[in-house]
Amino acid sequence: MKFDNGINLKKEDINILSLRHLYEQYGFVHYKMNKFEEYDLYVSNKDFLSGDNIITFTDTNGRLLALKPDVTLSIVKNYRDTVGTVQKVYYNENIYRPSKSTKTYKELMQMGLECMGDLNLYHISEVLLLAAKSLEALSDRYILDLSHMGVIRGFLEELNLQPRHEERFLSLLREKNCHGIQTLFDSLKIDDELREKAIALASAYGNMDSVLKTLESISLNETMDRAIDELSTVCGVLEEQGFDNVHLDFSIEGDMGYYNGFLFRGYIEGIPTGVLSGGQYDELMEKMGKASGAIGFAINLSLLEDYDTNADSYDTDILLLYDSSASPAALIDAIQELVEQGNTVQAQQGIPEKLRYRRLLEFDGERIKEVIHDIGE
Repeated sequence: MKFDNGINLKKEDINILSLRHLYEQYGFVHYKMNKFEEYDLYVSNKDFLSGDNIITFTDTNGRLLALKPDVTLSIVKNYRDTVGTVQKVYYNENIYRPSKSTKTYKELMQMGLECMGDLNLYHISEVLLLAAKSLEALSDRYILDLSHMGVIRGFLEELNLQPRHEERFLSLLREKNCHGIQTLFDSLKIDDELREKAIALASAYGNMDSVLKTLESISLNETMDRAIDELSTVCGVLEEQGFDNVHLDFSIEGDMGYYNGFLFRGYIEGIPTGVLSGGQYDELMEKMGKASGAIGFAINLSLLEDYDTNADSYDTDILLLYDSSASPAALIDAIQELVEQGNTVQAQQGIPEKLRYRRLLEFDGERIKEVIHDIGE
């Protein structure tokens, strides 16, 4: 993408600018932080991070510091409770986490937002709307999966399982393993009605309206009723705003010691894992001594680096080859002529490995000519 002044932006830059503009339109303020935090912040919340593989080092004053594996914890740590208001921030930061595939540490580019304070359904609806709008800004082929921990918590209230059986049930629910749930409930002698409703919950996925009807038919108590009402309100907002790529899905994973309320994940066609993850984390706020509620999401922009809907993505429009006989002044004049025509130009004496370019030209010291065989294609 080029601006009127000729600046050529890469896809990742366009994504960042588009998302920044989107979040600022809704009153979110840019939040900037250090690359590292005290290690204690992360070690005391390692379950929230899904692991304790953190890069640490000792500061000059002897403090143990860590390259940040997460942004939310830093924002929550510095948040001050203020009655009757909310703090709305967005960020664009690099984080450092081990890769699941290579087992080595990777620097990941992450962008997201947090809304903290006296939250109501308006704030929650707005954050979920922005999650949908974020995915839409990145691709027109996306899915936003939405869940609510209140539905699951309410169901667990009725089951009243021992911790190990509760953990097993939640694992089976995440896997949508209906046969496993039936076998577990049979072994625990849980009555047929609860078993059927548990299987219905595990199977519930898809269109918002149809899944909401299923949830209403299996609701067991006030906790579930409240959660279903909140889901219905938020789904109504998303539908009214034209977002029909939203599915309800109760297999989304979230630690119940940190999350409550809404959980959600966003997916883009062509990328095998979720690019957006978010949720309501009042429990984390409480663990960190805050009285406020909070909801937010993060987008892993690093996953988008190899994803480009434009097949003609190049590092430069023109690769201009020249030899040592060309004078600097003549070469600069030749480049200036190409730039004024609206091109981006890189001049080289040889062809750099892996450089992507549209056209290959040569400058013989006097004139520019096209190279017929374009090895950049």
